[in-house]
Amino acid sequence: MKFYFSSFAIGDEPEKLKNLLGENKKAVYISNALDRYNNNERAQNRMAKDIEELEGIGVSVESLDLREYFGKKEELARKLGEVGLIWSSGGNVYDLRIAMKLSGFDEVIKDLLDKDIVFGGYSASVCVLSPTLKGYHIVDSTEGNPYGEEVIWDGLGLIDWQFAPHFNSDHSESDDINKEIAYYEEHGMNYKALKDGDVIVIE
Repeated sequence: MKFYFSSFAIGDEPEKLKNLLGENKKAVYISNALDRYNNNERAQNRMAKDIEELEGIGVSVESLDLREYFGKKEELARKLGEVGLIWSSGGNVYDLRIAMKLSGFDEVIKDLLDKDIVFGGYSASVCVLSPTLKGYHIVDSTEGNPYGEEVIWDGLGLIDWQFAPHFNSDHSESDDINKEIAYYEEHGMNYKALKDGDVIVIE
């Protein structure tokens, strides 16, 4: 598996994402980090823009709602095994983590690590890969998730650092990100801070 991490949206280097892809140009777009905002026009516009940006690099995009796979891990595994790119939006990291747990995504993605597939995403979708979700509570609410489940504090552990997006950026969460970084430094936690537009590629 290869990784493309962005602070916001597809970032300033979409060609790098395009170059990571193999022959399989099928993509799924996961927007469950936005589930609590589903009826919000701004969120709907964001999802439409995300899909437009992905189509702009030449992939065929299908929306994948993890809620449709709650309790259906094997079906989800088959679906993800058909694509070359898994792309996940920003939003609330705790909501996304719960959706990943209930659908089995958190286990399926680990089974795909040795496959020729790309996982890409921004903001919360990178945060959820961290060892722990502690610190993200400074920015994202841990309460009122749309699934009625208890908060999960363990990340997926696919990266060994915390992600601090929107650093020094023209973003509504930028000030809180500085507080988040202060939390990491106070607790001796490794982190990477990205400005909007910046990306990290891991091959």
